[in-house]
Amino acid sequence: MSGPVRALLIPSALALLVGVAGCTGSPTPNAGGTDDNSSMVLAQAVEPTSLNPLLGYGANGAAKIYDGLVAHSADLTLAPALAEQLPTPSADGLSWTATLREGVKFSDGSTFGPEDVVATYRALLDPATGSTVRADFAGLQGVEQLDDRTVRFALEKPWAAFPHKLVLGILPSEALGVPLDQVKPVGTGPYQVVEHKRGDRLQLTANPGFRGGAPGVRELTVVFVPDDNTRAQRMQAGDFDGAELPPRLASLAGAASGMRLITHRSADLRAVTLPTGNPVTGDPAIRAALNAAVNREALVQSLLGGKGAAASTPVPETTPEHVDTTASIRHDKARAEQLLDQAGWARGADGMRSRDGAPARFTLMYPIGDVVRNDLATGFAADARAVGVDVQLAGLAWDSIRPRLGQDALLWAGGSPFDPDLALTAALRTGNPWGYSDPVVDAALDTGRAQLDPAQRATAYRQFQRAYVEAPAMVVLALVQHTYVVRDNWNGYQQVVDTAGAGPLSWGPWWNIEKWGSK
Repeated sequence: MSGPVRALLIPSALALLVGVAGCTGSPTPNAGGTDDNSSMVLAQAVEPTSLNPLLGYGANGAAKIYDGLVAHSADLTLAPALAEQLPTPSADGLSWTATLREGVKFSDGSTFGPEDVVATYRALLDPATGSTVRADFAGLQGVEQLDDRTVRFALEKPWAAFPHKLVLGILPSEALGVPLDQVKPVGTGPYQVVEHKRGDRLQLTANPGFRGGAPGVRELTVVFVPDDNTRAQRMQAGDFDGAELPPRLASLAGAASGMRLITHRSADLRAVTLPTGNPVTGDPAIRAALNAAVNREALVQSLLGGKGAAASTPVPETTPEHVDTTASIRHDKARAEQLLDQAGWARGADGMRSRDGAPARFTLMYPIGDVVRNDLATGFAADARAVGVDVQLAGLAWDSIRPRLGQDALLWAGGSPFDPDLALTAALRTGNPWGYSDPVVDAALDTGRAQLDPAQRATAYRQFQRAYVEAPAMVVLALVQHTYVVRDNWNGYQQVVDTAGAGPLSWGPWWNIEKWGSK
């Protein structure tokens, strides 16, 4: 596997290396165009479909335009934001109460209060508004204002991770009288929107009334460049002050004078989904065999340049208290072959398998332009082919991927460093997009969600892993470290454990950019 895969990586890496060689030692002007580092231009692969938190913007918090009631800290714990202190649960776990800060204003000058919290969450819960994150709050029944500083959230069942959902950005109640896609992006965060030019860039300026004080970096521009190679080359050309790049491109770009390479641990799992609606990927023997066939350690070393960790279950090592080290799936090609033989998937003259005339073949989708997912899909397909399973790769736009999730495999990215419930329930409990269902897995996930006691939750998630490895839903490949290149002009960077799919400015090195300043 490693030979063919390595050959595929050489052309783009060499192309960037030529750019690096030509730029090393040359001046590195501030892309923002100022001498005092008061502005920055950052490059982002994915453009948000909306700047409205009720339509998915800033789901992990730190969204720069908005504040939630709470915020995630560098150590992954929660800290008060618009709430004066952390919310507290009722004795039965069926409600959470939050006391709000006084004297906070939105960037348009209006005063923040409990009516804004109530209006935001009621709009989220109302099916008529069309909030795209409503399903993520399925256990929330309602919210009410208790007095001029207090709100209470009512839950259908106890939900231990619920406080993490309170990073949702709060909108002014007055703004919510129109369809969500017409709501102006006004919040209480450190920045306010100047312009969102679709398909190009997002321009922000400091919110002078921000409760935490005026940011040192006063102007922020996020340029959307979906293609990884293009983003790396433009970073080298001096177009940007910072960019997230795949490990192999970041290592080259970060070697230039005046650049800093940053590597973050992450809870960003990459896995191959195996839809049960597909006659090949829905076969338990195929699922078990592919999990044994893939050489995860080799993928990490050859395709990620060692910037990651092999993983076979969807509980990331970033929350070690939830990890069962005995529950894993090891690389065993002979075992994979045996499972396929026993299930009647016989090899033909070309080495590929079939059963009852149907080939052991399926399509694996990945987002076009995503170098890491492309590379991992290629490596996985090579390991699958080695045991006689033909995986056809398809780089597609997301609009083409989404309708096919129940039939075709996806090189999936997911995971949360904050709490296992935030990622596992949506991906693996009955009702997930790929049709996987296991009553033992469901029971363990439900217990992990409902128990407020940390020890009981940890026990439940270890039980989940043991059940999962007996009948895996997907082929988990690796935890991918995130790599960035930043001009070495600023103080204020603080390392964090990254999330998957953070979005513009909401996590990664820029999670606290409002606290950055000039060196």
